[in-house]
Amino acid sequence: MNLNESPRWKQRIFTGDWVAGCGETVPVIEPATGERLALLATASTDDVDAAARLAVDAQPAWAALPFDQRAVVLRKVAQLLQERAGEINRWNIRECGSIPPKAEWELHASVEQAWMAAAMPMQPTGEIFPSSMPGRRNYWQRVPIGVVGVIAPWNFPILLGLRSVLPALAMGNAVILKPDVQSAICGGLLLAEVFEDAGLPKGVLHVLPGGPATGDALVRHPAVKMISFTGSTAVGRQIGETCGRMLKKVALELGGNNAMVILDDADLETASSCAAWGAFLHQGQICMQAGRHLVHRTVADRYAELLAARAKKLVVGNPAAGPVHLGPLINDRQAAKVAEVVERSAALGARVLAGGKRDGRYFPATVLAGVTPDMPAYTEEIFGPVAPSTVFDSDDEA
Repeated sequence: MNLNESPRWKQRIFTGDWVAGCGETVPVIEPATGERLALLATASTDDVDAAARLAVDAQPAWAALPFDQRAVVLRKVAQLLQERAGEINRWNIRECGSIPPKAEWELHASVEQAWMAAAMPMQPTGEIFPSSMPGRRNYWQRVPIGVVGVIAPWNFPILLGLRSVLPALAMGNAVILKPDVQSAICGGLLLAEVFEDAGLPKGVLHVLPGGPATGDALVRHPAVKMISFTGSTAVGRQIGETCGRMLKKVALELGGNNAMVILDDADLETASSCAAWGAFLHQGQICMQAGRHLVHRTVADRYAELLAARAKKLVVGNPAAGPVHLGPLINDRQAAKVAEVVERSAALGARVLAGGKRDGRYFPATVLAGVTPDMPAYTEEIFGPVAPSTVFDSDDEA
């Protein structure tokens, strides 16, 4: 599964033109193999400031375009995403460790987002109200906020970036996208190429890969009037506090430790199938992952047995090399964290019914039984392919 570095984005950031970033150059590492796929230019705080100024200058003309002309650009984006699906999916697989079905679904959903965004400029943007004063009327109208900062994560980098970028552009805003450095090619630079080729005017979209300092500069910049952030609860809390102090609009989609409840009359074959999908998709690296399995005591043993049997059948390996169900975790730090949560929970009495042993960045689908509410597997968002099962005796207790 070969990859090509585009001469446009190779060691470049995008500010309407492809320019050298002032931040450090970092390697793009394939999680499955440790191979260096490319060298990535990153943006400095000075780059953020320059991009914000360019975005402020470019935004009014973009907002002033007739709505049908903005829609033409976004429909072209949808078309180009479809045309370049093979290339984008290959980068998603190798850069992020996505299995091919996940990569394909993510791009399909992103194309849908583009088509939906293309319809937004044609929707009503206000309402008219009666006035108590004869001969007058009141109305309100939505207007572009200006420059929107989008900070996207590495797990679904294309979809979770575009779902904020596209509507913001549709409504006449300029956007600065900061993709995670671990997914900055498929989730940033390739997208910049698509928007450029679709005819988006210069300065309306900027793509600035970078780490925490880049993100912090984007959040704090006074010209950026709104932040859309998808990521961890800890970082989201900090961003929310900063935006609150600055009276800046913010949209946060953060982590979660979601519960799947299995009642005593459940169809256990169906429940265990749904649970395997909910717990192990994309190696469990999803904020909507089924992270806690609350099971009625009368069916707990059978449910855990069925789920463990399904987990043991899931093939783990390099998604670029052949059919697998689970690819690698994103990096060594995440793999170590998942292993630590499993080990600490097992030391406190949890039973490992399937998986549980790390192999580098690979971690098999793991089922834990006998998990209690004081164990790390219950209290922490694991962000790995682990299904902890906890027993309850009544629906109210669950």
